[in-house]
Amino acid sequence: MTAPIPPSLNGRRDRDPFWVAVSAVFGGIHRVRRLRQPVLPPVRPVERDLAMVVREVRREAADVVSLRLAAADGRVLPAWQPGCHLDVLLPSGRRRQYSLCGDPADRRTYRIAVRALPAGAGGSVEAHGLAEGDALRVRGPRNAFPFLAGERYLFLAGGIGITAILPMVHAAARAGADWRLVYTGRSRTTLPFLDELPAERVTVRTDDVDGVPDCAELLSLAAPGTAVYCCGPAAMIDGVRAAFPAGTGSTLHFERFAPAPIVDGKPFEIELRGSGVVLPVPADRSALDVLREAVPGVAYSCRQGFCGTCRVGLVAGHADERAVSDADESGLLVCVSRASGGRLTLDL
Repeated sequence: MTAPIPPSLNGRRDRDPFWVAVSAVFGGIHRVRRLRQPVLPPVRPVERDLAMVVREVRREAADVVSLRLAAADGRVLPAWQPGCHLDVLLPSGRRRQYSLCGDPADRRTYRIAVRALPAGAGGSVEAHGLAEGDALRVRGPRNAFPFLAGERYLFLAGGIGITAILPMVHAAARAGADWRLVYTGRSRTTLPFLDELPAERVTVRTDDVDGVPDCAELLSLAAPGTAVYCCGPAAMIDGVRAAFPAGTGSTLHFERFAPAPIVDGKPFEIELRGSGVVLPVPADRSALDVLREAVPGVAYSCRQGFCGTCRVGLVAGHADERAVSDADESGLLVCVSRASGGRLTLDL
C-alpha cells in the first residue's frame, strides 16, 4: 500500500493560521499582565508585645492618674480607633486592661488612665505607683468596644468609664454628628478629663448634687435611631440595659470594667489534675473565683472572657461555648466558662 503523503515535509500536520493568531494574542496578553503584577513586600509578622516607657504621669481627678506611654525605642506606635484598649503588663507580672483615651492621630504616645481601688486586687494601686521613666510591656491595641459610624449618638459615661467614651466623643464631633454626653460620678472632683469636654453638649450629673441618676431618664434623651454608647460601673450598665426601650430603632453598645453577674449558672465541680483536689463551684460564682481561693497565684485579668490571661488547659469534661478564647488556641477561660454538665478536670 502506498503511504499517504504527509501534510508537511517534516511529517507534522499544518496548524490552522486562525488558531496560531489567537494563541499569539492570548500569549501576549498573559505576558503583559505578568509584567504589570505588583511586587509585594515580604509579609512581616505583627508585633503584639511592645516595650514601652512611661513619659508622663498626671493627676486627672481625686483618685485618677493618666499615664502617657511611648515606645522604648521611639518607634511609631500601631494605629488604634476609639474603643480600643491595651493589655498592660505591670512590673509585678499583673496584667490589666486600660482603655486608650488619647488622640488616635498621635502615633508617638498612648494615653491611659487608672482609678485607684485600694480594696481591689492590687493592679490599680501598682499603676498609681509608676513614675516617669519606668518600663512596661503592653499588648495591643485591641478593640472590644468598636465605635461605629452614625449620625446620632448618646454617650453615657460613669466615672472612669469616660476613658473609653472620650475618644468617641471627639470622633463624633469631628464627623459633624449629632451627639450628647451625660457624664456621671460621685462628685466633680472624681471625674477625670472634664477640661477636655465641650460644655455645650455635655451634661454632668453627680451623686452629691443630683442624686443617683435614673437610667430611664437618661435614655429619654435618645431620639429614635440613636446609637447609645455606655461605659461605667456594673450597676449603671445593668440599669441602662434593663431600661433600654425596644422598637425605637436605637442601638445599645456597652463595655464593662467589672465582670457581669452570673444569672444563668448551674453548680458544677472542677478537679485540679496536679493535686486531685475537687472544688465545688456554686451556681452564682465563677470557676475563677473558686480557684483564687485554692490557688492564690492563678493568673487572671479582665474577668470577662476576652483577654485570655486565665486560660487553663481542659483535660477532661465538657465545657460550654465560652471555653475557647482564640480560634487556634483552645483552653478553658475560667473567668466565664462553666461545665455543661458534671465535672471539669483542669491542667493545674
